[in-house]
Amino acid sequence: MKILFSSLGSHGHTYPLLPLTVAAREHGHDVAFATTTDFAGVIERLGVRHVTAGASMHTAAAEVFGDRPIVPTEVGPDVVERVFGSVLPRRNVADLAPFLADWRPDLVVHEVANPGAALAARVAGIPALCHGFGRMWDSELLDTAPAAFLEFAAELGVEVPAGYGMLLGNPYLDVCPPSVQSGKFLAAVDTAPLRPVPFSEPGELPDWVAAHERPLVYLTLGTAFGSADVLRTAITGLSRVEGTRLLVAVGPSVEAGALGEVPEHVTVLPWVPQADVLPHADLVVHHGGSGTTMGAFGAGVPQLVLPQGADQFDNADAVVTHGLGDRLLGDLVTAGAIAERARHLLADAAVRDAARAVAAEVAAMPSPAEVAARLDEYAR
Repeated sequence: MKILFSSLGSHGHTYPLLPLTVAAREHGHDVAFATTTDFAGVIERLGVRHVTAGASMHTAAAEVFGDRPIVPTEVGPDVVERVFGSVLPRRNVADLAPFLADWRPDLVVHEVANPGAALAARVAGIPALCHGFGRMWDSELLDTAPAAFLEFAAELGVEVPAGYGMLLGNPYLDVCPPSVQSGKFLAAVDTAPLRPVPFSEPGELPDWVAAHERPLVYLTLGTAFGSADVLRTAITGLSRVEGTRLLVAVGPSVEAGALGEVPEHVTVLPWVPQADVLPHADLVVHHGGSGTTMGAFGAGVPQLVLPQGADQFDNADAVVTHGLGDRLLGDLVTAGAIAERARHLLADAAVRDAARAVAAEVAAMPSPAEVAARLDEYAR
């Protein structure tokens, strides 16, 4: 069977689909992956054909913002609607339509934030399956499709269903453990579980990470919302937590040198293979991105969330609501508060037990290999 996977050009949107992509290829399916050229290398190294499609979110946002600087915390609903409801879907439909007509896959697997691939599949008469990348964001933006998306769908002659319309009514592969997922979403959408398997490109870790002689705190603000100021504040606070070692991944949006001198027990790296770090971590301090949140769920690690934008605030709410960690917002993000919360989370047996319970729930979800063996059911 021929399967096209498709995502927006972002680590947080592409990487969650790669475990199932690889499993589908290993199961014997003929697999291709459509996204921006930024991810061509990693996709091709996995033995999967890369198809160029779409635009980066920064490129799409620039089309809306013009020459104004893009400040994540100032991106309002109107911009989100235009970027994700019109600019990106239109670009993906334009790029994917000729490929679908030529290659004629039996199934299109699109990630939840890429409804353009779903529209292209619907117009081409190809069955589609929606792949989640985290907890469904409780937002009015997702409850009903934005006007810009409805307008574009109407131009294509595609009817958008009520309720989570940007999924186009496609079945949904849910990587979020059910106990943490939005109950409203589960009641409204046809979902099937898929174990969230962290993906990162291979890389080396410092020897002391695996040796784990002292509690390990891992700090990251992800790949899109990095802030040198927030990282400096967090490093200052976490370096005060007695008896620990701190590993910091600054990501592509911050220069490691911008953080200045750090104490001896703090290691700052531009990038780390996060999938390899999480099983060794005793606490993850992060931005609340879906990939890190899901990875921490799977590893059974308590979390301290410092949300910066988008769905990160909702993920932070879920972490707190389910007793899996804590959060700090706005002016409360101080070195002293971070140190105090980190000390508490490292010692809190109830949080540790709750994190381990969610990890057991994740481990019981169907693996990518098991789901890959059933993908032909969605092509009928």
